[in-house]
Amino acid sequence: MAGNDRIDPAARPVTARREQLTALVAERGFVRVADAADELGVSTVTLRGDLEALAADGLLRRVHGGAMPPVPEHRESSMELSSERQSAVKRAIARRAAALVAPGTSVLLDVGSTTLAVAEALVERTELADVVVITNGLSVALALERAIPRFDVIVTGGTLRPLQHSLVNPVAASTLEGLHADLAIIGCTGVDRAGRVTNVNLPEAEVKRAMLGAADRAVLVADGSKLGVTHLGRVGALADFEAVVTGGEVADAAVLDAVREAGCRLLAVDARG
Repeated sequence: MAGNDRIDPAARPVTARREQLTALVAERGFVRVADAADELGVSTVTLRGDLEALAADGLLRRVHGGAMPPVPEHRESSMELSSERQSAVKRAIARRAAALVAPGTSVLLDVGSTTLAVAEALVERTELADVVVITNGLSVALALERAIPRFDVIVTGGTLRPLQHSLVNPVAASTLEGLHADLAIIGCTGVDRAGRVTNVNLPEAEVKRAMLGAADRAVLVADGSKLGVTHLGRVGALADFEAVVTGGEVADAAVLDAVREAGCRLLAVDARG
């Protein structure tokens, strides 16, 4: 039994191939048809058939050019599950965003898996000191605790939402009304071609809007799977942000044009770097 016994990937059982495809989509957040076909060793025609079948079974969601995980737009994932998706990309985004924070400044950092990664990246900047970070995320606050006393960490207070471990209204926004910060670093779950920045749930979207209003400058952090998605909760417009830090496979490349047209700096990162 020599090297001639290699099995053609296309000849593998359909079930096994589709299970691998489902796992790829879940792991990466977005896969392109051509990339997945090449990786699985099948034609794009076969790959599209697999995607259609998996989408019909509710195992993934077909989008232009590829597929994304089957998270219904009216629901949100837990912080733990969100942190597992696109983790390398989120860490790269976080390092780039954290580099924008200067010593002696105040930063608003909202709740989310990408902003949690930003908190961790800030802690890793051991030269950074005299920074005040205000957050409505319990996970974010705990991640920042290691940087005390280099950092002062302020938690807004508010009603606890268990999925994201976030603190929301009525207290969170009223706390922010009495504060002024140099910079807000804000995440979201959707950015569309019209330049709308949105979030999957209304309570957190309201706090994000309050943070935008309480800061001199704002930076949006969102991996590529969020670009081309629209959700119910309005956060703001791309024009409200001076920069957008993103990376990974982009669900809708036209959104990148919307970022530039809004006058935002587009800071694209490479997760391999």
